[in-house]
Amino acid sequence: MGKNWSEALLQLEEQTANAHQIQEKVLENLLKRNAATEYLKKFLHGSTDKQHFKKKVPIVTYEDFKSYIDRVVNGEPSTILTSEPFTEFILSTGTSGGQPKLFPSDVESLEKRISMSIWREAIIRKHIEGLDNGKRIHLLFAKPEIETPSGLMARTYVTSYFLSSRFRNHLSKDCTTPVEMIFCLNINQSMYCQLLSGLLHRDEVLRIGAVFASAFARCLKFLQDHWKEICSNIRTGQLSDWITEPACRNPMSSILTGPNPELADLLETIFEIESWEGIIRKLWPKAKFIDAIVTGSMGQYISLLDFYSGGLPIFSPGYAASEGCFGINFEPLSNPSDVSYTFVPSMAYFEFLPVDKKNREQAQELQCNGASNEESIEKCENGNVEPVDLVNVKVGQFYEVVVTTSAGKIYSLDL
Repeated sequence: MGKNWSEALLQLEEQTANAHQIQEKVLENLLKRNAATEYLKKFLHGSTDKQHFKKKVPIVTYEDFKSYIDRVVNGEPSTILTSEPFTEFILSTGTSGGQPKLFPSDVESLEKRISMSIWREAIIRKHIEGLDNGKRIHLLFAKPEIETPSGLMARTYVTSYFLSSRFRNHLSKDCTTPVEMIFCLNINQSMYCQLLSGLLHRDEVLRIGAVFASAFARCLKFLQDHWKEICSNIRTGQLSDWITEPACRNPMSSILTGPNPELADLLETIFEIESWEGIIRKLWPKAKFIDAIVTGSMGQYISLLDFYSGGLPIFSPGYAASEGCFGINFEPLSNPSDVSYTFVPSMAYFEFLPVDKKNREQAQELQCNGASNEESIEKCENGNVEPVDLVNVKVGQFYEVVVTTSAGKIYSLDL
C-alpha cells in the first residue's frame, strides 16, 4: 500500500479513536460560524453554547426548513442559513409537493465527499493488493442539472462528485469509461459505450461496479440484450450507427481502433453459454471484486449479483445521502448481507433519537405504502425522548438519525 493510502488509514483511526472530541469540535465550529445567521439567531440570539443549541434549536423535517431554502433558491443570500456561501444544491431522490428536495451545499461539503472517497479507497487497498496494476469498470451516469433562479445549479449527489477535480484528475484516469461518456444524458448510448469499452479492456480490469446495485443490475440486463451487437462492433472495428452522441462517439474512436475478430469470437463463446451464472468472472477474468452499494433497498439485488459474479466479493463502500456523508464500511470483504457502516465523526454533527422497534417498523410500512417522511415522522413520533450523542448510542437500540450540518438540524427518518 502506498504512503498516501497509509496516511488516509491513520486519519480514519484518529477519527474513530477520538469521536467525542471531533464531534464536539464539529458542533463548536458550526455554532461559531453560523450562530448569527437569520435561522439560528431566532433560537440562539447569538449564543454559541452547545447545550443551549441542543435545548433550543428544534429538530426539523425538510418541510419545516423548506421556506428558508426556497428563499436562497430564489436569489436571497445564503447567509440566511450559513456564513459560508452555497456553491450548489444537491437534488434528493425524495420529493416535496411533487418537486425534488434541494439541500444546500458549500465548498466544505464537497471536500467532505472527496475525503470519504479517499478513505473508502484506502480501506479497499488495505484488503486487496495490486489495484494499481490495472483498470476499473465503473458504470457511471450523470443526471441532468437544473439552474435555479439564484443562478446556482441543482444536481444529484453523484453528479456533483463527478464534476469535482478529484474525480476528473485522479479516479477517472484508471477508469475504462472516459469522463465525457459519464455526462452523456442519453443513457442507452452511454451504457452501450461504457460496456463496449469495458469489454475491450477486459484483460486489464481489476474491479467492476456502479454506484448502486440497481444500476449495475440494469447494465447487466442491457448487456444481455445487446451483446451480439457489441461483439459485431468489436469484430468489425466499427461503432453502431445509432450511437450519435458526440460525448460517446468521439472518445470511442480512440478505444475501438480497428477490427478484433479474435476477441469477438472469445466473447461470443462466453455469451452463448446457456447459463450466465458467473459470467462477470468469465468476461473479466482478472477482476478482484464488485463495487456497489447493496444495503437498504439495494439489498434486493445481492442474490442477483452473487449469481452473475461467480463468487467475487461485493464491496458496499459507504453510506451517504443528499443531507451529507455519514458512514463507511471498514470490512469490505464481509458478507454483503452483513454490511455495517461506521459513522465518521468529522462529516457532520450526529444525534440519535431512540425509537422502539414497533414504531420503526410502522414508519417503514408507512413509507412503503406511499407516506412521506414527514407523515411517517408525525405518525411515529416518540414523545419527548431526547436524542443522544454519537458516542452514547447503545447496542441493540433502534435510532433515527438527526444530522446537523452548516445548513441546519434535520431529522432524517430514512437514514
